[in-house]
Amino acid sequence: MTRPLAVILGAGPGIGLAAARRFAQGGFRVAAVARPGDPLAGFQADLAAHGGPARVLGADLALAGALAEACAAIERWGGWPEVLVYNASAGAPGPVAELAPEALLEGFRVSAGAALAAAQWALPAMRAARRGSLLFTGGGLALAPKPGLAAAAMGKAALRSLALSLAEELATEGIHAATVTVCGFVQAGTPLSPERVAQAFWDLHAQPPGTWEKEHKLPQVP
Repeated sequence: MTRPLAVILGAGPGIGLAAARRFAQGGFRVAAVARPGDPLAGFQADLAAHGGPARVLGADLALAGALAEACAAIERWGGWPEVLVYNASAGAPGPVAELAPEALLEGFRVSAGAALAAAQWALPAMRAARRGSLLFTGGGLALAPKPGLAAAAMGKAALRSLALSLAEELATEGIHAATVTVCGFVQAGTPLSPERVAQAFWDLHAQPPGTWEKEHKLPQVP
């Protein structure tokens, strides 16, 4: 039986790579898309050691056409995903009063626009199978913006809205859409380690229908 495919978009050395490892360990084939400047060969070897088979591609999702090219390459290698994890984000730092609209839109293209396009790419096959998970790395900035991070906060707010909108629209079709909202800085050895975030993605995918969460916040507050 062919292993299902998990696609990780935005597979940097933190959350993205940890999520790719977790799904590889869970029996998935993994296709990961990282920034061209990241050590792609190292990521490939890492994932192969955690269960493979795996394919690591380099793509700058801020560039027009880069996402479509990466998705086409993934299709040729492994077909269509049962799980899509979107972990890419962007946002120019600086005071909101000095934020250029063009800079805001540039960040939006990665934080929300490419996330929408990725979901639309994965949806036809998920709808045909009546199963699948669309999972997004959210941020606490969407809930509580911080000074100097307005662009990132607006990008994460848009991403959160996208994830929740997808959850409302797709649940009756057997497709689980959700966001892991990371409320703080990701750091190894803490409740916000990359591995804990990755496990949250896995847990969301593993939830039986009828128990699906739309948003899982980390760290969990009693």
